Amino acid sequence: MDILWIAVSVAAAAMIVIMVVAVYSRVPLEKKYENSGGGLGGAFEAVWMPSAHEAGIERDRQTKRTAPAPAPGDPPSTISDTGRIVLDL
Repeated sequence: MDILWIAVSVAAAAMIVIMVVAVYSRVPLEKKYENSGGGLGGAFEAVWMPSAHEAGIERDRQTKRTAPAPAPGDPPSTISDTGRIVLDL
């Protein structure tokens, strides 16, 4: 009877792990790592792995960057074949 309870416990734990992995794998990468590098882990990352910390800062900087708006009256930079305006940065 003890072996049955151990087998059921192991099977339940395996099912929980499989469910967590299945749900977590459907989340986009941007959402998975949007808060990485902050808090106590960020301090250790800055000391022990400064290149990863700097890469995280640069990634945050680039995701927050916006394209400059054209001034009124200026012709568009480029118009693609589909009719979309492309801004040259």
